[in-house]
Amino acid sequence: MNKKIMRFFGWDILIAVVGLILLYYIGGLTALWIGFLLMLLEITLSFDNAVVNAKVLEQMTEKWKKRFITWGIAIAVFGTRFVLPIVIVSIVAGISPWGVASMAIFDASQYGTLLDSTKFAIHSFGAAFLLMVALKYFFDRSKKVHWFVWLEKKLSHWGYIESLEIIIVLVGLVGMSYLVPQFEQFTVLVSGVLGMVLFIVMHGITSMMSLDTSKAGSMGLAAFIYLEILDASFSLDGVIGAFALTNSVLVIVIGLGVGAVFVRSLTLYMVKEKTLSVLRYLEHGAHWAIFALALSMFVSLIHEVPEVVTGTIGIAFVLFAYISSMRVNKKERTKVS
Repeated sequence: MNKKIMRFFGWDILIAVVGLILLYYIGGLTALWIGFLLMLLEITLSFDNAVVNAKVLEQMTEKWKKRFITWGIAIAVFGTRFVLPIVIVSIVAGISPWGVASMAIFDASQYGTLLDSTKFAIHSFGAAFLLMVALKYFFDRSKKVHWFVWLEKKLSHWGYIESLEIIIVLVGLVGMSYLVPQFEQFTVLVSGVLGMVLFIVMHGITSMMSLDTSKAGSMGLAAFIYLEILDASFSLDGVIGAFALTNSVLVIVIGLGVGAVFVRSLTLYMVKEKTLSVLRYLEHGAHWAIFALALSMFVSLIHEVPEVVTGTIGIAFVLFAYISSMRVNKKERTKVS
């Protein structure tokens, strides 16, 4: 078992050690400790993301699986956690991307303030996108395995109402727009609608491609893009929260980046070991965690929600699902014997 784990996570551990050494070189024990906390924060917040990623990755070709772990890491570390926040701040603040990038490197405190000012757009977009992910799963009429049996059966039955998840998210967005400051109402509505539209487009493309086996390459590309958008929805909130610990962009990128590398390897590990088939409720737990994360992002529009609370709730759902799956497997083995 140890050899198997080392085969999957050996490079990740090496990268983590190098990252921690760099952090110590950058800012001593303080930077080392903060970077370590950011690694744990990223892994905790994105554990449920890894489970959902594994489900999508199972349908991809070996070529696109390799691209997910190579190109995907570069996008996750430098794109989502460094470049994308700069682009968002640039659009919202009306400053050139080069100006924002320079600010991030040489005036991190001001950059952190500007990034925090974009939280209404980021949280609304992320909440809408992730809520669509969760509700689409629970309203799936073809879903036969249920964890919280009574509740999930009801939700699956409600899936007969066409586009119910769209209605619910739209109502939620409109309701939240009346609770935020008036000058942020337009931002909340537009960002939320963009999150919904992006999910609908990407889900539609991946569904269409999966029906045409002759377009395996296009299917892989669509699924790859979907996974990167999903990762961004999970991670941007963590980037904002990281500035509560440090103003050093380099410490944030290294800490969150190393955590992102672990999450990628965890995804591949679950695919290789067919974890979702063996642990039947793990996917359910991940989607309940995503549902809770979406709600917490909505709540954070009007009241600050600490990342540690969100991460703890997510881990609790996944851990409970794991325990439930193991108990059911044990009962089935006992019956067979």
